[in-house]
Amino acid sequence: MSFISLKGLVQNSKLLSGILTPAAKIYANAAAYRQIGLRYDDLLAEESEIVQEAISRLEKAEPREAYDRAYRIRVAQQCSLTQSVLPKAQWVTPEADKRYLQPYIDEVAAEFAERDAFDNIKVAPRH
Repeated sequence: MSFISLKGLVQNSKLLSGILTPAAKIYANAAAYRQIGLRYDDLLAEESEIVQEAISRLEKAEPREAYDRAYRIRVAQQCSLTQSVLPKAQWVTPEADKRYLQPYIDEVAAEFAERDAFDNIKVAPRH
């Protein structure tokens, strides 16, 4: 099954990239998650099996990154309780807001898809 990836389409088109990249930056700043110390991957819903497995692999491969993630989430919870934001010096910069969990999510999603495809193989009987 082949389909057109919207991400690839936007990245390969100078026009679409030129329009959507500034809009994405404006949206990320308006979302204000960086002002409470979070990075983008900290916002992913942990209820998903794929994300849970990716976090588990992150903890095994990079324990410091997993610790930092837990710390950022706790700081953000404290900001939420006090209804405040961090001092500007502690905000996450766009340069520091890198996708640290995405490689693990991609790996786990591919494994789940492969497992699902293998589990659903239809074997035709020989005649």
